[in-house]
Amino acid sequence: MITLTNISYAYPDAEHFALEKVNLQVDRGEILGVVGASGAGKTTLAKIIAGFIPHVDGGELTGRVEVDGADVSDLKLTDAVAKVGLVIQNPFNQISGAKYTVRDEIAFGLENLGVPRAEMAERVVAAAELLRIEHLLDSSPYDLSGGQQQLVAIASMVVLRTPVLVMDEPTSQLDPAGTRMVFDVLSSLRDAGSTIVVLEHKVELLREHCDRVAVIARETIAAVGAPREILADPRMSEWGIGETRFTLAARGAQRLGILPGDGELPVSLDEAAAFFGEAVAS
Repeated sequence: MITLTNISYAYPDAEHFALEKVNLQVDRGEILGVVGASGAGKTTLAKIIAGFIPHVDGGELTGRVEVDGADVSDLKLTDAVAKVGLVIQNPFNQISGAKYTVRDEIAFGLENLGVPRAEMAERVVAAAELLRIEHLLDSSPYDLSGGQQQLVAIASMVVLRTPVLVMDEPTSQLDPAGTRMVFDVLSSLRDAGSTIVVLEHKVELLREHCDRVAVIARETIAAVGAPREILADPRMSEWGIGETRFTLAARGAQRLGILPGDGELPVSLDEAAAFFGEAVAS
């Protein structure tokens, strides 16, 4: 569904590549989590997949970006947007500024695509219900909290029903309940056939909801694999990400000889409970 082949990119007037020699494959109907230190290039990767690089940001892009059988660099931005929905990190920057209600803000992209009004109304309500913001439909986008604005931004992309969604830290403004709800929505979209790339720091939820996780480090893809395999990798600190507190606790217990030094390490609370429970029982 998404294929990046030998991708390198430098922003305008930059002396160095932001990403270099990136190769990545994302299968249809997969959720791929992407982790990396701040400044590692996660947002740049998101913009490349969505076609905003080089169409909007300019710069030098080499290699091939293929989405759903089309080379994104050969598409007009309007055609790329029909294939890939991009949710950016700051929801305030994603709100159009042209609409006075949440209902019209969510519908904005559908209007540009010429979707019939009756269908548009149904899809807006469905997206709002999915994100549990139907009670905000007649509110002004600018009267909302940061978390509510983030949910509106996500709904405005979900409503387009693009085959691919790229989410750049979509839960940065949300509390734990809102964060879990968004990840549940992503899982339901995946189950309905969407392909999703989510760039996120909350690695425990990536373990629970993603099919695979990729690491960006040193301007390239440093590793790709099953969530548990990647998130418990001892190189997480070397990559500038850091292990979860549960992995650190288990690894520390092993170093102290409290627990045996073999077996898979936990990356989440439920895994840690099982891991330490089994160790105590034995």
